[in-house]
Amino acid sequence: EVQLVESGGGLVQPGGSLRLSCAASGFTFRNYALSWVRQAPGKGSEWVSGISSSGLTTRYTDSVKGRFTISRDNAKNTLYLQMNSLKPEDTAVYYCTKYPASVVRTGWETAYDYRGQGTQVTVSS
Repeated sequence: EVQLVESGGGLVQPGGSLRLSCAASGFTFRNYALSWVRQAPGKGSEWVSGISSSGLTTRYTDSVKGRFTISRDNAKNTLYLQMNSLKPEDTAVYYCTKYPASVVRTGWETAYDYRGQGTQVTVSS
């Protein structure tokens, strides 16, 4: 059974940082691309960042470029999202997602096959 368990969320002031983690099990982690998506209150899901199975290819939505960094440790079966210079508009539930391929060329937003339960990130003073 595929399991994706996010952690690391919390309350942070604007300008602060958080590091999200996603512990994966139930599949061969190093073979699949992963991403982070988020959903703010009252809004639809928004894709944030993706990474290929090797970690060599990364992608970001424009609003987080230069502030967020996605990475993975294939030895620890863990995905990360380092979030710096956080803004109130980053407030959302953040989900880890898995894709049925090692690389995603198009359709990062919708092509995933599994999603975790999410971790809440609140940016507020």
